[in-house]
Amino acid sequence: MHIRFDVPADPAYPGRVAAALSSVRLRKYGYIGAVLAAVGAIGLAVSWGFGWGDQISPLYLALVVAGLLSMLYSPWVRWRARRRSSRYAVAGAYDITDDNIMMRSGSESGGIAWDGVAQVKDTPEFWIVYVGRMPATVIPRRLMSAEDTETLQAFMAKRGLLPPA
Repeated sequence: MHIRFDVPADPAYPGRVAAALSSVRLRKYGYIGAVLAAVGAIGLAVSWGFGWGDQISPLYLALVVAGLLSMLYSPWVRWRARRRSSRYAVAGAYDITDDNIMMRSGSESGGIAWDGVAQVKDTPEFWIVYVGRMPATVIPRRLMSAEDTETLQAFMAKRGLLPPA
């Protein structure tokens, strides 16, 4: 297998990559925030229902606020990543073989050996490549030909890197 494709110097592309990589790690903040906000709202309702509102409501109000802030943390980080990464828009390329994934962006280049890849997660726009438990890079499907996409997907499935469909 040998797949090569170019990445144009699109100012929005680095932001989409940053959002895809960060959403994986930041999803837990949304879940934690929802639980905190729900516990706080239930606590506020119960405390006011039993007449304990003056003594204990600041605690539950703090839980609601903490939950809302936690839920807003992930979108805020993605927004900042998109805003800051737009200045990193440089042309690049991917060169994917049976042995590794080579990436070039401007004057920088790097690679990941397939032997070091633990798993690949499928998102609508990218395959997120994990080395260990950390997302290491993305492979943008929309920049690949349909034939190359099918070839790479079959290769990753054969290696057991994609979850069963």
